[in-house]
Amino acid sequence: MWTHIPIMAREIAQLLLVNPQGTYMDGTLGLGGHTKYFLSQLGAQARIFGFDKDPHALEMARERVNDARLTACHAGYTHAPEVLASYHVTQLDGALFDLGLSSYQLDDPTRGFSILREGPLDMRFDTTQTTSAADIVNTWPLSELERIFREYGEERRAAQAAHAVVTARRTAQVTTTTQLKQLLEPVLGPQRGRIHPATQIFQALRIACNRELENVEQIAGVIDQLLKPGARAAVLTFHSLEDRMIKNHFKALAAKGTWKLVNKHTLTPSYEEVRQNSRARSAKLRVIERL
Repeated sequence: MWTHIPIMAREIAQLLLVNPQGTYMDGTLGLGGHTKYFLSQLGAQARIFGFDKDPHALEMARERVNDARLTACHAGYTHAPEVLASYHVTQLDGALFDLGLSSYQLDDPTRGFSILREGPLDMRFDTTQTTSAADIVNTWPLSELERIFREYGEERRAAQAAHAVVTARRTAQVTTTTQLKQLLEPVLGPQRGRIHPATQIFQALRIACNRELENVEQIAGVIDQLLKPGARAAVLTFHSLEDRMIKNHFKALAAKGTWKLVNKHTLTPSYEEVRQNSRARSAKLRVIERL
């Protein structure tokens, strides 16, 4: 069993749970940490629909939350309107989107997310999808690899990293996290301190593999379609690309005059929370309310 600590759960609950008997959506259920805390604060008639692409996470979330008020759905949040409609739900009192990785995904070497653990170069949230990070590394053209390393990983040596990957795969397929890390070290350098220099390349591959930014682009449309007046949406981001996108989308909604920013600047975890859970250190929270 993995240790799972939901980030800023108390702060999010205070801002998001406007109706104790309401219907809510956890757009990224993970292991159910936020949902479990929310249900402890909600009434007997409340409901939460939890969405996740990872079937293993859904199974563990159901066991961990163990509450009939949760309906766990094997789908990404971009499909929430049609999935909720199948349950005769057309309006929500609130929605959370936690865009970070679950602890178990990071810690399980068989999933291939962590640069610190050897495992297959997989990185799929939904293990039923066909394209893995290994497919990207071994088949995508040089120009596309360079693009995602630069845009998604914000790696200044993107061209050199892409060239190293393409050169290596001519000899043998790159199939493990260790192989990728080692072939990048001559270009990016070996690990010094806590963060390996290839971390941003791994981030870029994960984002590309799961089409994360394309999905983030749709959050504003999902909440505009589903949230009732007075309802709120909260988004937790963990890197600058996603936070910039959410900031711009929320500003655009607010400019329409039918939404307002609950916090004009990002909220961040307390010093004590970061001390207890280092994975919270890069979290940023934005909340918006429908008028």
